Amino acid sequence: MKAFLLAAGLGTRLRPITYTVPKCLVPIKGRPLLAWWMDLFEEHHVTEVLINTNYLPEPVRDFIHAYNDSHQSVKLIEYYEKELLGSGGTVLANQAFVENEEDFLICYADNLTNANLSAMIKFHKEHHALLTMGLFHTNNPKGCGIAAKDDHGLITEFVEKPEHPKSDLANAGIYVANQRIFNYIPHKTFVDFGKDVLPLLVGKMYGYPIKDYILDIGTMSNYEKAQKEWNK
Repeated sequence: MKAFLLAAGLGTRLRPITYTVPKCLVPIKGRPLLAWWMDLFEEHHVTEVLINTNYLPEPVRDFIHAYNDSHQSVKLIEYYEKELLGSGGTVLANQAFVENEEDFLICYADNLTNANLSAMIKFHKEHHALLTMGLFHTNNPKGCGIAAKDDHGLITEFVEKPEHPKSDLANAGIYVANQRIFNYIPHKTFVDFGKDVLPLLVGKMYGYPIKDYILDIGTMSNYEKAQKEWNK
């Protein structure tokens, strides 16, 4: 299994930390966020990970080189974006990276999680899904991408930051995608999964409830929360 780890964001809500440290490398319990991701990928037998960069790429590059020098189980490669392509745009630009994979992971590096990726991949394959979206219960549905699903897990509605949410099931930023996903990614300069791709997949994708720890560390309050709660 290969994975995209989308890590090129500016991290504006974590300033001043991210003036000098890219968001994907902010320390959680003394280790860079990327290190926790790599532990997770190793645990669930991911073999190759593409990390996109844009803002402050050099420290990420150093992490990738150091990791590859000291680990054999997972290979990291960098994809530098001179201009940000968006979450969907990065995947589309690197279609060749997964051309021999029937299914692959797409993960947002903003998250700190110990999600059971193996169980999610199993669910995805059992349902022959076009895409499986990790879901979690949120107390702020107006600030998230919100899904509604039927009793079989099929997502019947998805709205990015809805004014009138129909559920509290939020997009966790972890997907298992099938090759067929490339038929639904628009060919344009900037493509956002939440706004440009996922609405096209309503009735075609499944939702997988993540019962493990997951937290978007992209705000200072959540970053501080993670430091207190994380005990992986």
